[in-house]
Amino acid sequence: MSEKKRSQLITHEDYWAIWIGAALIIIGMLLYIPGPPDETADFDKLNEKMAKEASIAGDSLKTIGWYEILFEKEAIKGSSEPVGKFLKNLLSKPHKWNSNPIHSFVMSDDAADEKAASLSARLIKARDLEFLTKSKALKSQEAAMNAGFRDYDLNRQVRNDIDRWIMAREELKTVEKKIPKRGYNQIIYLFFLAIILAGLFGIGMMAMQHNFIKFFAGFFFIFLIATIAYFIAANQTMSELGLGYAIWAILLGLIISNTVGTPKLVKSAVQTEYFIKTGLVLLGAEVLFEKILQIGLPGLLVAWVVTPVVIISSFTFGRRVLKGISNELNITMSSAVSVCGVSAAIATAAACKAKKEELTLAVGLSLIFTAIMMVLMPAFIKLTNMGEILGGAWMGGVIDSTGAVAAAGAFLGPKALYVAATIKMIQNILIGLVAFVVAIYWAVKIENKDSGTNTSAMEIWYRFPKFVIGFAAASIVASIVSASLGSDMAYTVFDNGVIRGFTKGLRGWMFCLAFTSIGLSTNFRELKEHFKGGKPFWLYIFGQTFNLLLTLLIAWLAFYILFPGITKLI
Repeated sequence: MSEKKRSQLITHEDYWAIWIGAALIIIGMLLYIPGPPDETADFDKLNEKMAKEASIAGDSLKTIGWYEILFEKEAIKGSSEPVGKFLKNLLSKPHKWNSNPIHSFVMSDDAADEKAASLSARLIKARDLEFLTKSKALKSQEAAMNAGFRDYDLNRQVRNDIDRWIMAREELKTVEKKIPKRGYNQIIYLFFLAIILAGLFGIGMMAMQHNFIKFFAGFFFIFLIATIAYFIAANQTMSELGLGYAIWAILLGLIISNTVGTPKLVKSAVQTEYFIKTGLVLLGAEVLFEKILQIGLPGLLVAWVVTPVVIISSFTFGRRVLKGISNELNITMSSAVSVCGVSAAIATAAACKAKKEELTLAVGLSLIFTAIMMVLMPAFIKLTNMGEILGGAWMGGVIDSTGAVAAAGAFLGPKALYVAATIKMIQNILIGLVAFVVAIYWAVKIENKDSGTNTSAMEIWYRFPKFVIGFAAASIVASIVSASLGSDMAYTVFDNGVIRGFTKGLRGWMFCLAFTSIGLSTNFRELKEHFKGGKPFWLYIFGQTFNLLLTLLIAWLAFYILFPGITKLI
């Protein structure tokens, strides 16, 4: 290996994003996979019972007994083990709060008992609703069983009643999660998490020939702002409005940078791309091929046909109709509106070397419209009686943020949540592919045209965002490991261990640190220059409107015209 290649592996930011992301994924696997919960020994017996329940109604429907066994299996989680509970506390964001902000960080045992008592009436109501909906579903199932599960109308009634029971059960679980079992002090865990992350990223900064001490000291300021952003987003009102941590992290950073100014010591720790690239590598481990295959060709059509069409159409509209908008801002916003919002914007901005102000503008518009659509789309879908599956597919392909997609899908029902989240996961795969294509296109077409010179293959490789390799590798390795474990064990120790118990929490913090850094490094005067004439706004409006219409059309064709058989199985 040449000295230059070896040097880049140590001193290049993209490679350090890969090394850190890979190390964390490996650590997660070592923590969760070797020692699964004792209850996993019961999987064979539970699967036998499940098979018997499945044979009762055949392909007509899944019985209540089948779902009860499924819920029993899903309750077995690696994150419920001692190591999982510790990591949950360590990586936890500020807690949800309403009237008392202190409870977001600290709550005494007496206060926990008081809160539990205040929720007792809601808990009883949720339990009663769960009992009533289950009782109704049992009666419907008995009637369908007496008809040999051959009556279409009776079978449909059973499915509808079971869906209502599942929704009532989810509401009960939501209430139960809000009831604290004992007091807590999150401040201690936040302090240790800040030290761990500062040291982890600091090692990379030192290898990239930056001052470790300055970064380490400045990092705590950024972590503090990120924590405050999580704290504001944890407020019940903000949560209901869909105003997540990303908006507050950017806004707080902007306020500081445009008033008192970002402190000089902190500037060395403002590493937007370093944080987000590492988070994107971790995101790759969440994109599992087996989950993509579960929804089949309809999901692939919605995610992979619409996305490139919207990117190309939006970029073309920006160049030929709006004009005056920079190519870098154009492609960054076009990717944000069509793929996955912030993540796609940052990956694309790195590929085309967009200015930080252009990235900030694309991210800001994406976050604003995500919050709006997260509220309006479920309401519109319910108003028009569109149906859960079509509505879920529509939201999964249009709403930019993965978290917002899940929240909007849950509002409609379990089927909408499943379809929306799966399609968004399929779409996330395109983040790396889009960055790869943009890097090549920019090097071969855009920059060649501007400079009048030809670009070599090595030049394309040098400017290619290397962290995309980490994203793809994490997805491939995670998919192989998950498949080798089997579906039950994979759900227990990988999905609800390695991912939801460890890497996903870390990814959330890295994204929040990146959003905070975006705000701290952006000046309104510089941002204003890129917003002249409101052209970026109209570009986003065009892209999102076209995305809304095309996604709805393709989702309807895919799920109801081309593959109705798959839709019936969901």
